[in-house]
Amino acid sequence: MPIPQEVTGEEIDKDVRQELQSLPKTLAEDVARNLVMVARLIDEDPEAAYGYSRVALRLASRVAAVREAAGFAAYASQKYAEALAEFRAARRMTGNVELWPVMADCERGLGRPEKALDMAGAPEVHKLDKAGQVEMRLVAAGARRDMGQLDAAIVTLQSPELASNSLQPWTARLRYAYADALLAVGREAEAREWFAKAVEADRDGSTDASDRLAELDGVEFTDALDESEGADGSENGSGAPSEGASEQSQSPKSGEDDREV
Repeated sequence: MPIPQEVTGEEIDKDVRQELQSLPKTLAEDVARNLVMVARLIDEDPEAAYGYSRVALRLASRVAAVREAAGFAAYASQKYAEALAEFRAARRMTGNVELWPVMADCERGLGRPEKALDMAGAPEVHKLDKAGQVEMRLVAAGARRDMGQLDAAIVTLQSPELASNSLQPWTARLRYAYADALLAVGREAEAREWFAKAVEADRDGSTDASDRLAELDGVEFTDALDESEGADGSENGSGAPSEGASEQSQSPKSGEDDREV
């Protein structure tokens, strides 16, 4: 697959670069460049990222960082069986438990929420750092919802981390998931409160909490240009968008049901 000339491979994390030092220099550079492309594309074009990950995997399947990258690319492309296999391989190579939550979420993706819940109660969870434990809680709540246990999902998300006023990288997603779970059981007023709290914490736009909040408040967004306008945009008499038009409406995301960890 083509790689832009300006991509050198030096852009990757230093720990990954160190892992690649076990390879011949030219091979290590080729693998690194493909891993850079995976990182660049995984959010905007998961299928393309998956393609680059397969190239890296073909070149260096015995490198844990490559197996992990391949796992995340497959996960982003909703190839959950393949992602789970790669994550398991990476875990065997490194012995760490950091991938435990995303492995459990792969079980959800494969239609095995019971397995995800078993993993949420496993000893490995106690070895996770705080961020990993929050991710595991999100996955467990999602599994409860998969099984139709909506009230149990709410209880699962209730935690000191949810109640804390300290803002962490995962705070917005945790609050969003809780709001979405409340809304699913019809507790709309509480859901609105927690969507608002998610907006306060969501400094990088990782959720669509603001859209969900607006939706609950009855705010409607319309296209700036009416579909019936002519090419010159003059049908409404002035050539300008109708008053109050701002941005296109977007479909709401599904909170913790999104398999993003």
